[in-house]
Parts: sequence; structure tokens; C-alpha cells
Amino acid sequence: MKPAIIRRLHKHFEDFVHVQAGVEFWFARDLQGLLGYDDWRNFINVSKRAKESCTSSGNTVTDHFVDANKMVLLGSGSQRKIEDLLLTRYAC
Repeated sequence: MKPAIIRRLHKHFEDFVHVQAGVEFWFARDLQGLLGYDDWRNFINVSKRAKESCTSSGNTVTDHFVDANKMVLLGSGSQRKIEDLLLTRYAC
């Protein structure tokens, strides 16, 4: 991968960080598009493989991948709850 592409992705990645109680995390749905996944189903499959890798490396999955829900605004003005994941830097 070209260095310019890596720098651009890193900058955008850092643009999506959230910090709560001193802990950095990212919403998986925010990163999905950045990483080129148009379909949430495909991204969930990637996250499952990442969880397996996390376990294989001796880490606790729930320390790095937290199931979450968030509300999104629909075109009609109403809101709907969708599933998401909170990811630590390690999980990302």
C-alpha cells in the first residue's frame, strides 16, 4: 500500500475516535465505510474473525469488542435502533 494512502486512512481513523472515562473507542459502523465495506453483514463477518484472532492472542474479547445499539435518523424524521460495536484501538 502506498504511504500516502496509509497516512490518509490513519488521519481519517483518528477523526472517528471517541474518548469516555479515559478510554478510546470507535464505533464499528463509523469505520465500516472507511475500510471499504458497504454492507454491515460483511463487516460483521470481519469483526467475528477479529474476535477469533483476539482470543487466539490471549486477550479477552469483551475487553475490546462491546455490543452496542444506537439510534439513527430515518428519512421520515423518525429514529430506529441499530446494532453497532464499540472497538478499542486493539480491536480496530
